[in-house]
Amino acid sequence: MRDGLPLVEFAFPGPLRDRLVAAIRSGAKTTTSSLVREYEVAEDPLPSVGDAGAVVDSQGKPVVVIETLDVDVVALRDVPLAHALAEGEGYESVADWRRGHVRFWTSDEMRDELGEDFEVNDDTLVVLERFVVVP
Repeated sequence: MRDGLPLVEFAFPGPLRDRLVAAIRSGAKTTTSSLVREYEVAEDPLPSVGDAGAVVDSQGKPVVVIETLDVDVVALRDVPLAHALAEGEGYESVADWRRGHVRFWTSDEMRDELGEDFEVNDDTLVVLERFVVVP
């Protein structure tokens, strides 16, 4: 694993992160979705093509390196099926993907990060990122 890479966290430590990390390691998960609001609150730049990072497990240990291949920002209503399927979480439709993600984005943990007043709707901006595992 290359030293000095930024750490990449998927979800919060626990069962969901463990499932996502396993899907990345197996090659089933090649896309991810975040809210533009997450980057704004953290005062972080949006991901860019060529970005590399060390994905951490629930114990905070780096387990795999990923590189960003593509980034797109779309309204929630415009997330394509191909992206939803490539999330590697078993979604069979965009509606399925949306239910799972809205549930996560409106969870207590995310509300603590995004603010109680934040609402998710058709116009919410979503960052769609495609990545590859690199040696």
